[in-house]
Amino acid sequence: MTAAARPGSSDRAPFSWLRVRTVVRRHRYVLLRSPHRWFDIAFWPVFDVLLWGSLGAFVAQQNQTSRATTPYLLAGIMLFHVLFQSQIAVATGFMEETWTRNILNVMTTPLREIEYVVGLAVLGLLKLVAAMGTVSLTAFAFYRFGLGEVGLGLIPIVGVLLLVGWSTSMLVIGLLLRYGQSAEILAWATTFTILAVSGVFNPVDSIPGPIQPLAKVLPTTYAFKAARDLLDGGAAPWADLGWAAIGAVVLAGLSMLYVLRMLRLFRDRGFVTRYS
Repeated sequence: MTAAARPGSSDRAPFSWLRVRTVVRRHRYVLLRSPHRWFDIAFWPVFDVLLWGSLGAFVAQQNQTSRATTPYLLAGIMLFHVLFQSQIAVATGFMEETWTRNILNVMTTPLREIEYVVGLAVLGLLKLVAAMGTVSLTAFAFYRFGLGEVGLGLIPIVGVLLLVGWSTSMLVIGLLLRYGQSAEILAWATTFTILAVSGVFNPVDSIPGPIQPLAKVLPTTYAFKAARDLLDGGAAPWADLGWAAIGAVVLAGLSMLYVLRMLRLFRDRGFVTRYS
């Protein structure tokens, strides 16, 4: 069977926003009928803000100097949720198809790979808006803090974190296609690895020396550094934002190439039988 004739082939039909909306609608129905799936959107963000905000409030009570730590902690965890929500929404959207043994059905429809990815990305953006609304309300209600204090520089920072989150989710999906459900843990592990080595709350210099080279090649490191500089009242650090944007674009390109290669391997070797 040729690529053009293969069921689910990307050459079979032109791009359609109708099919993209169908992907979003399918996952919206899942959310509406499964309240426990709102944990990542409505509960986890609240607990994170309370944890790091309370830690910052405790440190701020010690002396005048330490009071500056609270905004760093709150801004860090709020921006981290931009990365986390954009990544986990797309990754779990794909895993939803594996949990329900629905991948074979998806692959035999006219749905193109790019349409499915765009649909998951749109879904992730909608879930991100909901989660960030929860985070922002919690931070303002309990600590009188809002990300607006970062200023207009927040826009490119959020853009970089969104792109990195989506790129990371593509890498996770590629690993799931190649290694099966045993790779599901990576959906959460990759994001929290980034949390540990990107200097979300602190400068890279405070990270253990052997890990610093890894931190310096991650675009998220420069994005979080830019956020701290803006919180300090400085001018927009365009150099850091530029490196962050370049790194995010490179990561996005590599992740898309990887997931497409894994998808071809998934079809050619018949790995779909793992999920049917």
